[in-house]
Amino acid sequence: MTVASSLAAGLGLSALRGATLTEVDAAAALQHRTDRKYLLPLDRARAFVARLADTHHVLDLGGRRTTSYRSTYFDTEQLTAWHAHVQGRRRRWKVRTRLYAEDGLCRVEVKTKDGRGATVKHALKVPAAAYAELDSQAAAFVDEVLHGAGVPATAKELVPSTEVRYVRAALADLDHGTRVTLDGHLTCHEGDRAAALDSGQVLVETKGGARPAPADRLLLSLDARPVSLSKYVIGQALLTPGLPDNDLRRLIRTHFTAQARTQPVLERISAA
Repeated sequence: MTVASSLAAGLGLSALRGATLTEVDAAAALQHRTDRKYLLPLDRARAFVARLADTHHVLDLGGRRTTSYRSTYFDTEQLTAWHAHVQGRRRRWKVRTRLYAEDGLCRVEVKTKDGRGATVKHALKVPAAAYAELDSQAAAFVDEVLHGAGVPATAKELVPSTEVRYVRAALADLDHGTRVTLDGHLTCHEGDRAAALDSGQVLVETKGGARPAPADRLLLSLDARPVSLSKYVIGQALLTPGLPDNDLRRLIRTHFTAQARTQPVLERISAA
């Protein structure tokens, strides 16, 4: 059983009705949205999925109900984007290239915050061979979005930083235009270092309007509480010595492990 198929089986995705990418995008593209994140043990995530079966469809790509993602994040040498997120600045932003591995599709994505704190995502399709790069077309796109959002950074200042890999299942409420994603087998990579979310945990994200969606209320009934978690911020904190990540330490100690790639066994990070 592959990593992707094991997540699909563990979440019980076969019990849900399938939807095509066109159907999901038409109902719940959500380029302007509020994200809420939760960490759940796999068994509780499976119970959550089962209780969504009456209202949500799962994205089905020719019989495949999960997708393997690879995201390389870009930041300045001074990690300006990382610090903006950790410090909760109003003009937070992220730049990344994202590869949908099984489909050979790639996008450059820029995420910013609007005046109300909602996430605004802009995307540009690029060839798969351009993954982890910002060519002239991508750089012009990044500059346009960042300038429009009032972010004082340009593409020429950005260098590849942490890479994040995971397997994702995407669920959508086609009637109400909201989405839920479930990410498993999440790992972060930079140089000769790697880190991973514990294998028994699933990162759940709800993506909708400013008010909590029914999925959020269901998660609360399952004793799940929102967590402040950015894959990039966590990955960078895990893999770069000396960063001021004290506010992240409890989450890191509880749910993440790190290793040098030369080490065969993951070792839990000790408390700071």
